[in-house]
Amino acid sequence: MRLILLGPPGAGKGTQAQRLVATHGLVQLSTGDMLRAAVNAGTPVGLRAKELMARGVLVPDDVVVAIVSDRIDEPDAHKGFILDGFPRTVPQAHALDRMLREKGLKLDAVIELKVDEGILLKRIERRIAETKARGESLRADDDPQVLHRRLLAYRDQTAPLATYYQLQNVLRSVDGMAPIPEVSNAIDRVLKMRAGERAPPARPPAEKAPRQAENPSKTSVPPAARKSAKAAASRPAGAKKPGAVARGRAKTKAPKAPAKTSKTKAKARKTAGRASAARKPPSRKSNRPRRLTKRH
Repeated sequence: MRLILLGPPGAGKGTQAQRLVATHGLVQLSTGDMLRAAVNAGTPVGLRAKELMARGVLVPDDVVVAIVSDRIDEPDAHKGFILDGFPRTVPQAHALDRMLREKGLKLDAVIELKVDEGILLKRIERRIAETKARGESLRADDDPQVLHRRLLAYRDQTAPLATYYQLQNVLRSVDGMAPIPEVSNAIDRVLKMRAGERAPPARPPAEKAPRQAENPSKTSVPPAARKSAKAAASRPAGAKKPGAVARGRAKTKAPKAPAKTSKTKAKARKTAGRASAARKPPSRKSNRPRRLTKRH
């Protein structure tokens, strides 16, 4: 899980980040802490940052992004991290996106704590009064004028990040003025919703086979086929179907007539001649006396 908490100074980002670290086992990455750790470790990026800070020059974005990149590669950040104090500007957000894309990573959510600046100033004044009443020393940021300047800087530089991440559909806003437990619950709901949006769609359940296929005995069979199957079941083993016997008889060739001998042939011709003579019409003979001709 990779998160960014947005909100002006005094919105409670540090409190919510500590709770997320304890609940989800994430690593809170603070820009200031990472810069100091890189300088103390003497890394190439840390030595460059040390030189720039020694000259009183602001550390450029590419150096900060390089430090963040090295810190993300450490084993304890593999499970997830919360960026605290970075990015502060839209160009830094662009550089962060490029760096994460090169690593095959992306942000899971950017959570904005929306607060009322006027109420924040009153909180600071009340906290200053309570601290003095206990006789404790004030923190550097326990100053209404300092907070006012920081709010102006946030409004000019960091507030546009809300629009930037809203266009990427990763920004989710919660009411930072609610009590701390309620803010924590609202953040948890946002994270659950984001997890559901990133989950792949569930596969539709497999269609059940038709009931007829599950129980062959109940399948619809034509009546003729059922009758044939019943008759086949009632015949003894090895018996042939009646139709098959009839068809076998029809295919049996008739026996050949015995060959005719010479006597049989002669008798047949004689019989045929008599039949032919019987069919001839009788010759007409004249009853007139025969005329005699005189011979010369």
